[in-house]
Amino acid sequence: MLVTIRPAPGGIGGVIAAPPSKSMAHRAVLCAALAVGRSHITHLEFSKDISATLSAAAQLCAAVDTGADDATVQGLGHFLPLTAPVDCCESGSTLRFLIPIASLTGQPVTFTGRGRLMERPQSVYETLYRKQNLRFEQFPAGLTVEGALTPGDYRLAGNVSSQFISGLLFALPLLPGDSQLHLIPPVESRSYIDTTLLLPGGQQYHPCDYNVEGDYSQAAFPAVLGAVCGGVTITGLAPDTLQGDAAILDILRRCGAVFTRKGDSVTFAKAPLHGVDIDLADCPDLGPVLMVLGLLCEGTTVIRNAQRLRLKESDRIAAMEAELRACGGVLESDGGTITVHGCAEHLHAPEGILHGHNDHRVVMSLAVLAAAAKLPLTVDDAEAITKSWPNFFEAIKPLGAEVEHVG
Repeated sequence: MLVTIRPAPGGIGGVIAAPPSKSMAHRAVLCAALAVGRSHITHLEFSKDISATLSAAAQLCAAVDTGADDATVQGLGHFLPLTAPVDCCESGSTLRFLIPIASLTGQPVTFTGRGRLMERPQSVYETLYRKQNLRFEQFPAGLTVEGALTPGDYRLAGNVSSQFISGLLFALPLLPGDSQLHLIPPVESRSYIDTTLLLPGGQQYHPCDYNVEGDYSQAAFPAVLGAVCGGVTITGLAPDTLQGDAAILDILRRCGAVFTRKGDSVTFAKAPLHGVDIDLADCPDLGPVLMVLGLLCEGTTVIRNAQRLRLKESDRIAAMEAELRACGGVLESDGGTITVHGCAEHLHAPEGILHGHNDHRVVMSLAVLAAAAKLPLTVDDAEAITKSWPNFFEAIKPLGAEVEHVG
């Protein structure tokens, strides 16, 4: 799908609601599925990633009924017989959260996926499974695991994706004995790990009603737009969140952004922005839109510890470098360090189309560039937004962004 994004003649400004937190929704669905009894999860958005987790839960151990923006999950208290592979679509969270849970089923479980999902590294689990003489077979179209994890001491490097650690935290409390999870420093993405808790063995999840809070990761897109242009209010951002991507507000403040918070709303005023040094170790998903921000700041922005961006739906560093350079952007990278030079006055719309690289965060970042820099940009693979924020283009229209579907 091709879309062209440009600012409306009246300029940027308005109110936008943060969509439900994807990271919190994944966790809520799986905890509900592993509980015995009925849980009601509200404020859901059925992106492809969340839909994959809901489908997997229904396939493994729960009865799931979805509404317009909610889901009722009836945890059955046992695992269902599997008659087909579990399709994780392109969701790394779904796959990595479920691999340890699958070890509890007492049957072989095959996972499949789309896009680059099965190319993303799973060596952390492979090593762990092989140490316990459990089956772990990875092949181009998917992977199969079989065998029960045993309680005990688990040691993982703290700088691996928090998805591996969270996956173990889901499963270890359900083992018959106590386990200890040792993270070898340095520990990255600690904030995501803090959203799940390690419990003693022999425990059970309890059903509950849960309202999913707004997503700081997705709110980063209108937040950058608001910091550059002013006049943007984002609602639904809990001030006491555990989300790592809430760091976006501190990053913008250090860049000179002016904003006020009232309850769960944040309102931006226009202010001059300058480049800063940014550490992405705990918030890698912010990388693409921060590269856009760097172009629109005075001076130089250095983004460090960004190497994990190369292993996402696309190589996000290479993808953003290519598309931003096509618009006159000046930036370079060395491994996991990205240097972005402020060059707002030199940005221009390219003659051809920009490529979304089948990556939702690349597409949304380019949309922010179009609106913030007042450039009409045409982007392909725009349907990639359905992975995390299906309503993104409709949501940014009230902010003064015009979105035209051109193919």
